[in-house]
Amino acid sequence: MTELEKEINRRRTFAIISHPDAGKTTLTEKLLLYGGAINQAGAVKGKKSDRHAVSDWMEIEKQRGISVTSSVLQFKYKDFCINILDTPGHQDFSEDTYRTLMAADSAVMVIDASKGVENQTRKLFKVCVMRNIPIFTFINKMDRESRNPFDLLEQIEDELGIKTYPVNWPIGSGKEFKGVYDRGSRHIISFSANGNSKQADAVEVDLNDSSLDSLIGAEHRETLLEDIELLDGASEEFDMEQVRKGKLSPVFFGSALTNFGVEPFLESFLEMTTPPLPRPCVEGECNPFDENFSAFVFKIQANMNKAHRDRVTFMRICSGKFERDMEVMHVQGNKKMRLSQPQQMMAQEREIIDSAYAGDIIGVFDPGIFSIGDTVCSPRKKVTFEGIPTFAPEHFARVRQKDTLKRKQFVKGTEQIAQEGAIQIFKEPFTGMEEVIVGVVGVLQFEVFEYRMKNEYNVEIIREPLPYSYIRWIDKSPVEPKDLIISSDTKVVQDFKDNFLLLFSSEWNINWALEKNEGLELSDFNK
Repeated sequence: MTELEKEINRRRTFAIISHPDAGKTTLTEKLLLYGGAINQAGAVKGKKSDRHAVSDWMEIEKQRGISVTSSVLQFKYKDFCINILDTPGHQDFSEDTYRTLMAADSAVMVIDASKGVENQTRKLFKVCVMRNIPIFTFINKMDRESRNPFDLLEQIEDELGIKTYPVNWPIGSGKEFKGVYDRGSRHIISFSANGNSKQADAVEVDLNDSSLDSLIGAEHRETLLEDIELLDGASEEFDMEQVRKGKLSPVFFGSALTNFGVEPFLESFLEMTTPPLPRPCVEGECNPFDENFSAFVFKIQANMNKAHRDRVTFMRICSGKFERDMEVMHVQGNKKMRLSQPQQMMAQEREIIDSAYAGDIIGVFDPGIFSIGDTVCSPRKKVTFEGIPTFAPEHFARVRQKDTLKRKQFVKGTEQIAQEGAIQIFKEPFTGMEEVIVGVVGVLQFEVFEYRMKNEYNVEIIREPLPYSYIRWIDKSPVEPKDLIISSDTKVVQDFKDNFLLLFSSEWNINWALEKNEGLELSDFNK
């Protein structure tokens, strides 16, 4: 096996998704603890502590105790090199999650054991299904009173339409949570709390061990034996092929907060997931073991470092090996370039790197030339990955700066945030930049936009809500967009790439515009 093959084979790249408060960020941190990447977990909502989750780097995330951007975290565990993409749980940031899932090979779905499948879980799950990526389920918070495990499995299957296979099984819940039964080894793993240390204290015994009653209690043992009989008789057969097609989800029970069941989950997960797989591209298929380097842009973030006011473009490497200062081709710009300051991330901590392999995520300094979905590759072999569609915003507001003397900062802030893709900025045709129209998928993004303009660009803004709910890109128009016959509550705007769009207040207005303008073609996505 070549050095390239060896390095790529040890890569695992996955996203963690969940409804808010299911414990996704806590689980992420515990995985980092096991990898030795951090020494102490930060309580995301701990009011008595000034620690925060290491994956939350933006100040507003620390203040509100939520993740609003996707974080990229790399660490080593045993012989594996792991790239975790920690996504926003809040539904208002689902577009950022969608783009992040484009860069992942599999997903870990975190579910609250007391609440079961929640709204955002359903939405994110649909995105995973669209991509046919393997989904692993971690049912979290077993240290609190939880729903019946069989009911949880039934709900996952009924509501998400995926079969489940419990890899382990919980013994009790809440204060009576004693540990898990591993179905593969037929062993009981009993845990005792050990705070923020890397490992929960665990005792492993055989199902027939005479000490079992004293370890978990006779009542729990009786319940467990009944559950095992039911599981062995009624649950799905484990089929790795079905897992890799996204049709069967291995399920694990545990508690991220207390470390119960986290390491057994991590070890099983790493064995079940695959190294980077071939990716579809315009030219056919891109093999990760091809020696020619290729990658695509899935995220752009301005001002990660306040001191430098920089802009970082995140790329998922799809094939070959990246080496610092190597020459690459930017396919969309049709020009050769060198990627400056290549780095890997631990939230806001960065490390300049000399090399990276297929499966890795790298951040590069971006002077403003990249867009979401762009391809970079070796000049020797052109590869073009398909673009990432832009979600249509559903909420709009007119925005202008309070202080007219800060026009330069206002223009710079809106342009840079627009280039990131999550918050979309539009302008009225043939006008200046004194004011813009901001479109977002979820209303909380307005707060993030306002916060960032004030804290990163020193501009206070005035925001006025607009009555529009629908947006359509104009693919083809029989006349100049400004001459279209449209209703009084429809508006013509342009994005920052000068594409023309229409904002509508209702679906009726969309149909009316199509009827009155023969030959007008509209689309939901900017392709």
